[in-house]
Amino acid sequence: MGDHFEKGQHALLNEGEENEMEIFGYRTQRCRRTLCLAGSIISFGILPLVFYWRPAWHVWANCIPCSLQEADVVLLRTTDEFQTYSWKKVVWICLSALNKAFQLTPDHPLITEEEYIINRAIRKPDLKVRCIKVQKIRYVWNNLEGQFQKIGSLEDWLSSAKIHLKFGSGLTKEEQEIRRLICGPNTIDVEITPIWKLLIKEVLNPFYVFQLFSVCLWFSEDYKEYAVAIIIMSILSIALTVYDLRVQSVKLHHLVESHSSITVSVCGKQAGVQELESRLLVPGDLLILTGNKMQMPCDALLIDGSCVVNEGMLTGESIPVTKTPLPKMDGSVPWKTQSEADYKRHVLFCGTEVIQAQGACSGTVKAVVLQTGFNTAKGDLVRSILYPKPMNFKLYRDAIRFLLCLIGTATIGMIYTLCIYVRSGEPTKEVVKKALDVITIAVPPALPAALTTGIIYAQRRLKKRGIFCISPQRINVCGQLNLVCFDKTGTLTRDGLDLWGVVPCDSSSFQEVHRFASGRTLPWGPLYAAMASCHSLILLDGTIQGDPLDLKMFEATTWEMAVSRDDFQIKGEPARAMVVKPCKTASQVPVEGIAILHQFPFSSALQRMTVIVQEMGGDRLAFMKGAPERVASFCQPETVPTSFVSELQIYTTQGFRVIGLAYKKLQMEHHTTALMRDQVESDLIFLGLLILENGLKEETKPVLEELISARIRTVMITGDNLQTAITVARKSGMVSESQKVILIEANETTGSSSASISWKLVEEKKHIAYGNQDTYINIREEVSHNSREESYHFALSGKSFQVVSQHFSSLLPKILINGTIFARMSPGQKSSLVEEFQKLDYFVGMCGDGANDCGALKMAHVGISLSEQEASVASPFTSKTPNIECVPQLIKEGRAALVTSFCMFKYMALYSMIQYAGVLLLYWETSNLSNYQFLFQDLAITTIIGVTMNLNGASPKLVPFRPAGRLISPPVLLSVILNILLSLAMQIVGFLLVQRQPWYSMRTHSACTVQNETISKLTISPTAPYKIGSNGTLSFENTTIWFLGTINCIIVALVFSKGKPFRQPTYKNYVFVLVLVTQLSVCLFILFADIPDLYRRLDLLCTPVLWRVYIVTMLSSNFIVSLVVEEAIIENRALWMIIKRCFGYQSKSQYRVWQRALANEPSWPLINQTSYADLPGYGRGVSYSNPVFESNEEQL
Repeated sequence: MGDHFEKGQHALLNEGEENEMEIFGYRTQRCRRTLCLAGSIISFGILPLVFYWRPAWHVWANCIPCSLQEADVVLLRTTDEFQTYSWKKVVWICLSALNKAFQLTPDHPLITEEEYIINRAIRKPDLKVRCIKVQKIRYVWNNLEGQFQKIGSLEDWLSSAKIHLKFGSGLTKEEQEIRRLICGPNTIDVEITPIWKLLIKEVLNPFYVFQLFSVCLWFSEDYKEYAVAIIIMSILSIALTVYDLRVQSVKLHHLVESHSSITVSVCGKQAGVQELESRLLVPGDLLILTGNKMQMPCDALLIDGSCVVNEGMLTGESIPVTKTPLPKMDGSVPWKTQSEADYKRHVLFCGTEVIQAQGACSGTVKAVVLQTGFNTAKGDLVRSILYPKPMNFKLYRDAIRFLLCLIGTATIGMIYTLCIYVRSGEPTKEVVKKALDVITIAVPPALPAALTTGIIYAQRRLKKRGIFCISPQRINVCGQLNLVCFDKTGTLTRDGLDLWGVVPCDSSSFQEVHRFASGRTLPWGPLYAAMASCHSLILLDGTIQGDPLDLKMFEATTWEMAVSRDDFQIKGEPARAMVVKPCKTASQVPVEGIAILHQFPFSSALQRMTVIVQEMGGDRLAFMKGAPERVASFCQPETVPTSFVSELQIYTTQGFRVIGLAYKKLQMEHHTTALMRDQVESDLIFLGLLILENGLKEETKPVLEELISARIRTVMITGDNLQTAITVARKSGMVSESQKVILIEANETTGSSSASISWKLVEEKKHIAYGNQDTYINIREEVSHNSREESYHFALSGKSFQVVSQHFSSLLPKILINGTIFARMSPGQKSSLVEEFQKLDYFVGMCGDGANDCGALKMAHVGISLSEQEASVASPFTSKTPNIECVPQLIKEGRAALVTSFCMFKYMALYSMIQYAGVLLLYWETSNLSNYQFLFQDLAITTIIGVTMNLNGASPKLVPFRPAGRLISPPVLLSVILNILLSLAMQIVGFLLVQRQPWYSMRTHSACTVQNETISKLTISPTAPYKIGSNGTLSFENTTIWFLGTINCIIVALVFSKGKPFRQPTYKNYVFVLVLVTQLSVCLFILFADIPDLYRRLDLLCTPVLWRVYIVTMLSSNFIVSLVVEEAIIENRALWMIIKRCFGYQSKSQYRVWQRALANEPSWPLINQTSYADLPGYGRGVSYSNPVFESNEEQL
C-alpha cells in the first residue's frame, strides 16, 4: 500500500517496547463490503481463505484509509523484520450504564478532571470510550493527545507523594466503577481453546489446503488409494497437532487460573475495608494485606509495612525476597526513578506468594494496585507464551524459496503438458487433469510432515536426557550455535557456599584470618553482630529460610532466630520484629539479642543490602553487607585499610566469593521508617571481609573443554566480583594457562575530564596447572597458523561495559570479539550483551539458573534454564539436571536435526523431480504411470523412507565446525542439481534405448518368451484397473521408466542419508537400513519375477531378462556416480575450503569481518594504555550498527 498516509492515519503502538507495532486507521465502506461478499460467493470461499492468510488484504479490500480518530477498523503491523499484519475492530464502551447509580454527567468532577488517561479517554457529552484489544491488552483513545494508549496500569509519571496522597486512602465507589468498566476485569484468562477452533485453524493451513486440492484431483482420476493414504496421514498429523495444542492450552489455563478466584480486602475512601473478588480490582485500589499466606492477584505497590515474598514463579528461584514500602518523597520525580535503588523492591508482583506481611506503625500492610490483568508481570509472561516472537532463521525462509522453485518447475511442466495433449487432440477435461497432476507431482505433499518427524524425534531424544523443550522449532537453531554465554554462580560453580573464614578489620588494618574450620569461636564485636543480623532470613513454620549465602553466614554464628515477644516493644517500631539471639550453648555475649527493625533489601543493581537493628538494652545500629568495593565506598576512608585492594585480590584470585561488611551507630530518636537509605548508608565503619568458597561443578571443566575444542566460543556473564570471575574462568579452562587476560576499565565523564578507557594486563600471582593444553579458543578464521603467538581475552565489569557502549561504541565490537569475562553485570546488562553479540552475527546460546537471567534467556537465540521445574517460561529449553552437560548435548541434537532437515529437503526434492521427469517423458508418448505404480512409489517407498530416515541419533562427538545453515547454499544446490541431472539422464537414456530394442513394438504387449504368453493376455485384459485404450499406460517405456524411477528413489535415500560427522552412521539406523533392504529386495523381485498377476496389477509389461539386466546396470552406474559425487565433492570440506580460497570468498558475518580487521591491526590489543572519548577514532563516529538481525547467520 506504500508509506504515504493521511494525516492522523498512522501511529506507533507501544513505542520503544518489545511488542512495538504500527497502527493504521481504516473505515469500512458498504459498497466494498458488498463486492467482497459477492467475490466470496463466486469464488466458492477461496477469497475469504486468501483474506484469512493475508489480513492486510482483507482490510484494504473492505475499507478505505482514514484518521485513527474516525477509524472503525485498525490495521496493525509489527515493526520487526517479519512485518506481521493483523486487524482489529474499534469497539465502544458506554458509561451511560452508570448514570442511574451515580448520576454521571459530563460536568461530574470525575469526568472533567483530565489528569489521568482514563478521564482523557471519555468522550463528552455522550460519555463513550473508544478502545481496541490487541494481544490481550486493552488500548483506549486519548481524546486530548489523539492516540491509542494502554490502559490497566497506574501512570508512570506519578511521584511517590502523589501516589500516597491520591491512592493512600483508597478510591471512591464511583472511581472504582468507572475504572472497572474502562480497564476491564483483573483476570489473566487463558481460555481452553475449543477443539473445533484448533481444528479449523489447523485445516486452513496453506499446506493442508494444497493437500485438499491434491486429494480432490486424485479422487477425480480414480487414484483413491493414495488419496485415502494422504487423508489418513493428514488426519493423524492434524490430530497430533491439535492434541499437543490442546494439552498446552489446558496446562497454561491451569497455570494462570489460580489467582483469578481470590477474595481480597480492599479499603475504599468512604466504604472502608471490604471483602472483594480479585477480578474486580482496578489500578489505584488500596489492598490491605493480612498476615496470612496469599498469592498476589495483581501487581501492587507497597506503601505501608513490609512483606516477604516467594518470587519463584517469575525467577525460578524459590528464595524469599523482602519488599519494603515506597518512601514518601517530596518533588515531582516519577516514583520509579526517585532513587538509585531498583524500584522492584517496592512492588509485589502478580503470581508471587506473600509469605509474611508485617505492619509498620499503623499496624496494617497497605499496597496500591499498580497493574491488573495482562498488564502485570505474570500477564506479560503468559502473553510471551501465547504470542511468541517469530524465529528469524534462514532455513525456514530458504524452505519457502525452495518450494517456490518447485512450483516454478511445475508451471513449466504444466505448459509442456498442455502443448503435448492439446496437439494430440485429447478432451479438455483430461488435458486439465493432466496439467494439474504435474503440480501434485512436482510439489511433494508429504514434505512438511517428513520435516516435522525429524524435529519430533529430536525432541523425544532430548526429553529422555531430561531436557524439555517448549519451542521445538528452535532445535534446528541449536545446530548453528557458535557462542554460549554462561552465568557463573549456580551454573558453572556450585549453588551451595561454604563459609571459609573472615578477615576482621581493626584500626584501619586487616587482622589475622579467622578460619571457621579451626573450631574457634569468633570473638564478640560489631563483626559478629553483623553476621548475626545483616541478612534477609525469615522464620517460616519454625524453619529459617532465605538466601543460601545469608543462611551460611548466620549458621556460622550458632545463634537462633525468633519473633519478638510482646514485652519487647520499641516505640514507633513494628510490634513483632524479627529477633536473633545467642543459643544456650553459645559463649558469653554482652547482649540478650538483636531486633531487626528495618531492611533495605539486596538488589543486583545496588550490590548491597542494609539493616537497621536494635541491641536489646543497647545501641541502635546499621549494618551493611555487599560487594567489597561498594561497601568500602560508603565507609569513612580512614576506616578502610590501605591494603584493601591487595587483600581482596589475594582471595578473589583463588576463586573465593568475598563479601564486605560495615556498620555505624544511629541516633535513637529517629523512627526507622522515617530514615532514608542514603542517610543510613553513609559514614560507615569498615568491619572486614567475609570469605566464602564456591567451587566449580564437576561437569563444568570437561564440558567447557568439549565446547572450546569444537570451536564454540564460551563467555562468562556474572554478577560476582571481576577477579573471582577471572579465576573461575582460568580454573574452568575457559581461559587457558598460556592466554593473557586484559582488564578493561572504563570511567564515566566526571567534571572537566571526559570518559576514559584503560587496558591493563592481569598478571597471575601463582602458577596453577589447568589440565589439557591442547584445548584452546581459536579466535581467528583459520585454526592455528593464522593466529597470534599468544591469544588473549578481555575482562570487564558491567559499569565499564555501560561506559564503552555509550562513549566508545566504535571499540565495542573489537572488545566483544575477544571479550570472555563480564562481571558485576546487572540483569539488564546481561540482555544488552547478548543482543550486542547477536549484532555481530553470532548465534548466541545463554545458559543460566533462571534467577537473574530471564531477560538474557529470552533474548538469546537459544535460552537454556537450569531449573528444577519441568518447564521455564523464560527460556525455550529447560534442563532437569542442574549442570551445563545439557549444552553440548543440545548442540549435538541441534546439528543432527539440522542435517536431517537438509537430508529430507534434498530427498523430497529428488523424489518429486524423479517422478516429474518420468511422467513428462511418458507424456511425450501421451502415456502415464498407472495409479498402482504411483501408489507404490508414493506410499511403499517414499512415505516409509520419510518416516525412518529421520531416526538417526546425534553423533557423540562435537566436531570443530557447524553444518551448513542455509538451504540455498552452493553445496546443497549442487548436490540437488547434479543428482537431478543424473536421474534425468538415466531416465532419458532408458526411454530412448528401449525404443531401439529389436523386440520393441508399439502393438506388442509382451517381449517375453512363448511360455510367458499368459502374461501378455492378462496384461491386455479388459479387467485391468486402468483405461488401457485412451491412456496408453501399458508400454515398454512405462515399465522402464517406472523401474528406473522407483529403485532410484531408494538409491537417492541411501546417498542422501548423512551419518558422520553430525549424526550417527547410517548403518546404526537399523530400522532405516531394514526398510531400504526390504524395498530394494521387493523391487528386484518384481523386476526379475515373471508373476502374471503381479504384472497385471502394476500395469507392467514383460521384458527380456537382458533388458532387466540393463536396467540394473543403469541404476548401479547411477548409484556409483551419485555416491562418488556426494562423497568426493559435496561432502568434501577440504575441497570447498580450497574453492573458497581460489575465488577469494570471505565470510560476510560481522564477527568474521572484525576478526580479519583486527588480525591486520598491529597495535591491537592495547595494553597499559588509557584512551579518552574525545580523541579521534574513539567517539561514536565510526560506530558499527546492525539494528535488525536480518543476516544473523554466518554465510557458509
